[in-house]
Amino acid sequence: QVQLVESGGGLVQPGGSLRLSCAASGFALRYGAVGWFRQAPGKEREGASCINNGDGTTYYPDSVKGRFTISRDNAKNTVYLQMNSLKPEDTAIYYCAVTSKRMYGSSCHWKIQYNYWGQGTQVTVSS
Repeated sequence: QVQLVESGGGLVQPGGSLRLSCAASGFALRYGAVGWFRQAPGKEREGASCINNGDGTTYYPDSVKGRFTISRDNAKNTVYLQMNSLKPEDTAIYYCAVTSKRMYGSSCHWKIQYNYWGQGTQVTVSS
């Protein structure tokens, strides 16, 4: 059984930083494509970053490019999302997701590709 557990969310002031973690069991993240998604109240869930398993590339939407960094620690079977220069519009529940499908380029950005999801962690950016 695959389980993904996110942690690291919280309240942070604009301009601050947070690091989210996604710890997996029942699935070796090194073999999967892993995505971070977020959902703000009243909005659709959207991609925030991802790592492909087909070509090893990462993808970031323009809204977070240059501020967010996704990384993977294979020994800990954990994926991280380092978020810097946070803005109020980054406020959302953040979810990690994984799939064994082979992904390349921007394909990991689309939530329909994923079949395993965590429960989410709240990130609030406010002064």
